[in-house]
Amino acid sequence: MTTFAYCALYLLLVNLIAFVLYGVDKRRARQGRWRISESTLLGIALLGGAIGAMVGMKVFHHKTKHKKFSLGLPVIFVLEMALVLYISLR
Repeated sequence: MTTFAYCALYLLLVNLIAFVLYGVDKRRARQGRWRISESTLLGIALLGGAIGAMVGMKVFHHKTKHKKFSLGLPVIFVLEMALVLYISLR
């Protein structure tokens, strides 16, 4: 397997995990149960899961009113894309 394939697989998995975490946290919020911390939700985005986090936020209507998420996730995404572009042009 090539380096590109490993990177693509990693990004697919981390974005899937981010999406699922947003869904789980929303369900727990509705049930009044223990929640996933905001730092964990933002942290998974920082690890490459910004797209999955943004999609999860929209699909589950979760954290949409929190500026930390509504502004922070797009900023993280832009930074991640800049990093990918930088690495790919090197």
